[in-house]
Amino acid sequence: MSLPVRGRIHHVASVVRDIDASIDFHTRVLGLALEQVAEVPSQEVRIAFLTAGDSKIELVSPTNETSGVARFLESKGEGFHHLCLEVPDIAAELTALAAAGVQLINTEAVAGVEGPVAFLHPKSCNGVLIELIEVPGGPAWKKLGFGAPGELRIR
Repeated sequence: MSLPVRGRIHHVASVVRDIDASIDFHTRVLGLALEQVAEVPSQEVRIAFLTAGDSKIELVSPTNETSGVARFLESKGEGFHHLCLEVPDIAAELTALAAAGVQLINTEAVAGVEGPVAFLHPKSCNGVLIELIEVPGGPAWKKLGFGAPGELRIR
């Protein structure tokens, strides 16, 4: 079974201790454009998206010391956290992946900052946390109450 990634790598995410210092480095030193910064209370994180060509870099910082990201940061330190791939129909992909025996963290899409997302467990992905995001305007967008692509909503 292969995942039909017809889109692109949407983003690569890194966990950071100080998101403001990391934003400064990525914008001032690397010259990347800051797209947005958002609090995601449901995940207990503050995130920033920076544009890197056709893809993005996501910086993730915990907002408290007990969140999953805080535990990740404490045990593994700063650095790579997950890879996000675009898919045309996230529900169909999750169904196919589950049928192929892939361990899913989310059995159906949830609302992310930039659209419907779901995570695949690292145990099934050679130790890498994989996030799927549905292409703008895909079938899960309306189901999860998103407006038109580009109308970002923080959940």
